[in-house]
Amino acid sequence: MGKFSLMELPYAIDALEPVISKQTLEFHHGKHLAAYVNNLNGLLPGSGFEEMTLEEIVCKAQGGIFNNAGQILNHELYFGQFNAPKTDNAPKGKLAEAIVRDFGSFEAFKEAFQKGGATLFGSGWVWLSADKDGKLVITQEANAANPVQKGLKPLQTFDVWEHAYYMDYQNRRPDHLAALWQIIDWDVIEQRYKNK
Repeated sequence: MGKFSLMELPYAIDALEPVISKQTLEFHHGKHLAAYVNNLNGLLPGSGFEEMTLEEIVCKAQGGIFNNAGQILNHELYFGQFNAPKTDNAPKGKLAEAIVRDFGSFEAFKEAFQKGGATLFGSGWVWLSADKDGKLVITQEANAANPVQKGLKPLQTFDVWEHAYYMDYQNRRPDHLAALWQIIDWDVIEQRYKNK
């Protein structure tokens, strides 16, 4: 036990099938994320970061502490944004208006976001974030990086580390990215946007 604990999934372990399999979630959440939590808890004592939030650690730390804190923060946002698959899944309200304002259309946003994930070299994340004025931006972040380091409010992310999709999609990263739209819980993303 330590300061941080493994987040509980807000849905059943098989709720995201067939987009993300139960087996992938068991490994991705139950093994990968759990390891980051255990590693960070082991590194914190005597580090000077013991009283900080994940966001504060990610913005100030380096090395192993940064890598593990970043991966916990990223994965909590990632796993927390999903729900059971549905067709014609799209945002509503102020978020939908902001997407049209800043990208031209929801379809144009999806295309740009998927391209960001598909073209990121190596391991990392593609993010939709809001700047201090509420403008939406897409960024690619390598490895454990997070948009909070740039002063942005992260809203939505796709994980493009191979362990996020390899069991279900092998090397077909673009297919995985295209499928994820079915399981985005737009109410969660909207709430993050309102709390920017």
